[in-house]
Amino acid sequence: MSKIKCYSVRLESLTSISGKCYKATAFDGSTAFIPKSQVYGQDYDVQKSDAYWIASWFLEKDDVKLQCSFKKEAWFDKETGNRLPTYTIEKHVPDQKTPVENNVIPELKK
Repeated sequence: MSKIKCYSVRLESLTSISGKCYKATAFDGSTAFIPKSQVYGQDYDVQKSDAYWIASWFLEKDDVKLQCSFKKEAWFDKETGNRLPTYTIEKHVPDQKTPVENNVIPELKK
């Protein structure tokens, strides 16, 4: 199974111009021609406008001048197009404490 990282991009319009290509227009007027194979569906979590999942490698190309944010990302299965679960791994590093000489708590002592 191969997976691909995608970003959620809010668009003013995403118009099909051929069997293999979309014309994407952002809210600032910037446009880009996106291959249909690099659009992984609509992001239904966004309520204010239409947002679509687009492959990250395509959006990060230098010649693509489409207004987008790289904050919301997800992973998709390349063959099926299904969204994969996203995991965040955080490592906890405890604070260094100095040892105490006497570990007796006075309120609990009889």
